Amino acid sequence: MSALKSLFKQTFFYGLATVLPRMLGFFLVPLYTSDGVLSSPAEYGRVNIIFSYFVLFNVLLAYGMETAFFRFFNKEEDRDRVTSTSAISLLVSSFAFFILALLFQEQISHVIEIDVKYINLVIWILLLDALVIVPFAWLRATQKPIKYAIIKILNVAINLGLNLFFLLALKDLAATSSVFESIYRPNFEVSYIFTANLVASALTLVLMASFYTKINFRFDTALWKRMMRYAWPVLIAGIAFSINETFDRILLDKLLPPDVAETQIGMYSACYKLALFMTLFATAYRLGIEPFFFSHSKSENPQKNYARILEFFVAIGSVILLAVVVFADVIKPFIIRSEAYWEAMWIVPIILIANFCLGIYHNLSVWYKITDRTKFGAYISVLGAIITLTINILFIGSYGYKASAIATLIAYAVMMLLSFFFGRKYYPIPYNLKKISMYLFISITLSVLSFYYFRGQIFIGISMLIVFLGIAAFTEKRQIQLLLKK
Repeated sequence: MSALKSLFKQTFFYGLATVLPRMLGFFLVPLYTSDGVLSSPAEYGRVNIIFSYFVLFNVLLAYGMETAFFRFFNKEEDRDRVTSTSAISLLVSSFAFFILALLFQEQISHVIEIDVKYINLVIWILLLDALVIVPFAWLRATQKPIKYAIIKILNVAINLGLNLFFLLALKDLAATSSVFESIYRPNFEVSYIFTANLVASALTLVLMASFYTKINFRFDTALWKRMMRYAWPVLIAGIAFSINETFDRILLDKLLPPDVAETQIGMYSACYKLALFMTLFATAYRLGIEPFFFSHSKSENPQKNYARILEFFVAIGSVILLAVVVFADVIKPFIIRSEAYWEAMWIVPIILIANFCLGIYHNLSVWYKITDRTKFGAYISVLGAIITLTINILFIGSYGYKASAIATLIAYAVMMLLSFFFGRKYYPIPYNLKKISMYLFISITLSVLSFYYFRGQIFIGISMLIVFLGIAAFTEKRQIQLLLKK
């Protein structure tokens, strides 16, 4: 159980680095959806379209190097050589992108139909974020989760503080002070949002800059080629994931009539945020398990620990799924402040289950990462992206954002199942399928009943949650005792 204790310790700090910053960032949703801040759901939709492109370009600029870094850092004897080669690779590619993007920003603006004033800010943010990929990966690989957490939390705290300042305080301050009047611009809210992001990214790079002073700048071409062979399927998978995660907003913008597209995107994106609780849990867990997978791959019988990890994930994820569904209508006024967005609440259970499937997929993906068969990750992710694109293109015209939510669920569920079946062939892990299936069936069934058949009857929902908690506690009693035993 010591390996599991190490995992949960790291997951706790990575959880702080992910959950607390995003919970701080979560306050941006009620800020953006409050009356008088952004003019309408359509303007919030415009912000989310830009952030959708952010996700895609972040993946392109990382090109799988983060995962390759973890693999070779634990595989090679000369870890300094791995670190310096990865850092130089990303430095060169990031500045090359930056120069080209600035030169062709007008053309980029025309192709993706986003105002060039936003494109300029986005280019700078992408550069700054790319330059901290390897430094953050190095902190994770060397097991420094506390420093990782502090810097991540500080980044989002600065971002949040500047959003509050620009969107709530600056206008009033400009009326009383010439200093603030000089920086205030009417109808500049969307630009202020990205300016806050830019400042936070710049300060994060400053805090991580010492990393570049500690490494020996040695570039090993042969090593880099091997890393890229490992990384390119990860890049393909990352592009596919970005399509699954955010491309639906872009398709909604392109396929719906202009007079309703941004409004639907705004409502969809706001209600999508209620699935954040599942996303936070799955992300924190993934940040903890990815280094764990590699560092324990040569230990005695690692498959046994991998199986237990998935059991714990499914048990905890099932509780989160049912709890969020039961209390969705209770928490929505605190998160989504304007009723103009509530029409899209229908998607909440669908997106929660979808992200649950995605989290399970990340747990199952150990087999192709450990066996260096990352091309399978690319194949599976590309198929998921094809499913996402196909369902969205065929059904957005008739069903709008509902088609996007269902497409996300089907894509992630198929990816989860494919990873499981391929894993059984190439790297068998003794998963307790009976227990995992029980958790999934009961939690999903109760969630659907609670939200779609007993919505508004909170006591029925709470009763369902209590019953499930009792089942989980009874089933995991022995494992919990072992985990807590000193």
